[in-house]
Amino acid sequence: MFDIGFLELLIIGVVGLLVLGPERLPKAARTVGLWIGKIKRTVSGMQRDISAQLEAEELRQKLDEQQKKLDASLQKAKQGVERYGDADTATQDKASPQQADDQARLDDALAKRREEASATPEAQHEASATSDKDQHPR
Repeated sequence: MFDIGFLELLIIGVVGLLVLGPERLPKAARTVGLWIGKIKRTVSGMQRDISAQLEAEELRQKLDEQQKKLDASLQKAKQGVERYGDADTATQDKASPQQADDQARLDDALAKRREEASATPEAQHEASATSDKDQHPR
């Protein structure tokens, strides 16, 4: 942290001895050491907090990017199904039950992803943890 050599420490010690005297110098050195320790702990705590906040922000950005990609792919799939359904309805009077089922599933998946996107990262983590437990019972 500081670039203080032996000579500088010796000069500080001699000046401290002359100013404070031999009775008060050990107590003053101990007090200075305690203050430096408190300062180091405070700075270290701040660095940890800042680092955690930066990591959380990076995670949020990645989640947003993934959500946008997923929404775009779901929208493409939905448009493809709609076009396929429109082509089939031009040749047939009724849409098949399979197409209606596919459309309903796509709509449900899109609604579910939008709900997950609006949830906090902590809630998404809990939801994924519970779905992992459901998939792998012990």
